[in-house]
Amino acid sequence: MPPANRQPSTNPASNLDFFSIPQSFLLQIGTASILLLLITGKTTVRALEAIGEASEELLRGDRLPNLDFPEDRETNQT
Repeated sequence: MPPANRQPSTNPASNLDFFSIPQSFLLQIGTASILLLLITGKTTVRALEAIGEASEELLRGDRLPNLDFPEDRETNQT
């Protein structure tokens, strides 16, 4: 059984490599990534709008083929 009044062990210094990076560098990286995210978002929205307009133009009614529907008289006779 270990003694009750044992001295606490000294832990080695924690790894503080993250804090050795200058704050201005971290700010620059954060700003650049947010700006890149905003630009990518706007570009994606524009591309999706263009695809939507193109599909709308493709499926417009005047460009679809005319379908021959049976007359009402023909359906009543059968």
